[in-house]
Amino acid sequence: MTNIHPTAIIEKGAQIADGVEIGAYAYIGSQVKIGAGSCVFHHATVDGFTTLGERNQIFPYAFIGGKTHDLKYKGGLPGLVIGDDNVFREYSTAHMATSDGTFTIVGNRNNILAYSHIAHDCVVGDNIVMSSHAALGGHVKVEDHAVIGWGSGIHQFCRIGAYAMLSASSKLVKDLPPFLMADGSPAEVCSINKINMQRNGFTVEEIDMVYSAFKLIYRRRLSRTNALEELAARPDSSSRVIQAILSFTSVESERGIA
Repeated sequence: MTNIHPTAIIEKGAQIADGVEIGAYAYIGSQVKIGAGSCVFHHATVDGFTTLGERNQIFPYAFIGGKTHDLKYKGGLPGLVIGDDNVFREYSTAHMATSDGTFTIVGNRNNILAYSHIAHDCVVGDNIVMSSHAALGGHVKVEDHAVIGWGSGIHQFCRIGAYAMLSASSKLVKDLPPFLMADGSPAEVCSINKINMQRNGFTVEEIDMVYSAFKLIYRRRLSRTNALEELAARPDSSSRVIQAILSFTSVESERGIA
């Protein structure tokens, strides 16, 4: 059964599934859909053309489904789609997309900590950790299992690859490839994200391959094009980790590769 506090405001038209809990003074907009088992804690807001999957937790004072900040917004019905088992901690925000019929997308099992922000038109994968005060600019893409450190900012249109990490208080202005770690302002690639790979079951051999690729691309003083061509010609280039790096870097980048 749903458990809705009598002081919560649920606008007409909102669709609330079974097993949802909505706390005191929470606000749910008229176009919102909330999946089974989700919890919207006291004083939290879910608004706009927003769909929440199952078992999401929206903590106090979070604002999910806010209007885009993009000045190009011309009306229509852009939205926000969020998967299952996500956590949005206190004062975190996630905005709807900008153009009619488009969506900001957040996947599953993401941990979005206090004061963090997901801007309009972002695409966020699964199992992401955004530490407190981290912010994604508009149109940012974050792949699965990435980690974004405390107080870090990601420039609009940047991409962060799977299992990568942006360290605390960094400013990312270019794309960060998979498995790598970047630090600084502007952020520069400094190492591989070894611990994240170990925690997610990558073998010692795969970790060594990524470290060798890191040295080739960032320590050999080759041009980026020549380094990637040499990486693609290596005997281990068919491995899943090297393929992930090559695939990521082969996509035309709006911002360039860090």
